Amino acid sequence: MRIRIFTLVVVFCSGLLVAINTVNAQQGADAPSAEATESLKKILRTLDDDRSARYLLAFRDLNGDGTPEAIVYLIGSWCGSGGCSMFILTPKGSSWRIVTNIRITRPPIYVLSDKSKGWHSIGVWVQGGGIQPGYEAELRFNGKTYPTNPSMPPARRLEGKPMGDVVIPSVQDAKLLYDDQMGK
Repeated sequence: MRIRIFTLVVVFCSGLLVAINTVNAQQGADAPSAEATESLKKILRTLDDDRSARYLLAFRDLNGDGTPEAIVYLIGSWCGSGGCSMFILTPKGSSWRIVTNIRITRPPIYVLSDKSKGWHSIGVWVQGGGIQPGYEAELRFNGKTYPTNPSMPPARRLEGKPMGDVVIPSVQDAKLLYDDQMGK
């Protein structure tokens, strides 16, 4: 009996370890490092000095070069009735270069399966600011940047469920942009 229970425990733990390793492998190079997050926070602080600002961050290789870009949803002075701004940044040396600032977006934010000019398309929710009901919009890369307004062409309304991965599901887990906000 003890051998059977021991065998079941070993099999369960092995399965759990395989599942954890699979998740870690899927995240792979897209998992943010502490250094990458800190360098991005420095740039974001130059964009928004609102001491109550929060952000959500996802790293994904959008252009297939093996190095993940940063997708940042910034909550603070960049927000209005239509949503907040989302930035896409690409590594540049030890810093980052802003590829685009997409205004009036709301989560969920997707990295879509479709590509344009070698970059994955981005999906965002558009609603508010006079847009009722809301809808999913596709933003295609034009060779230099993504559209800055998902409610106007060249952005387009998606029909059906977006095909891709949700990288920012909601604003629920937003982190503080300024370290001194901790006590507030």
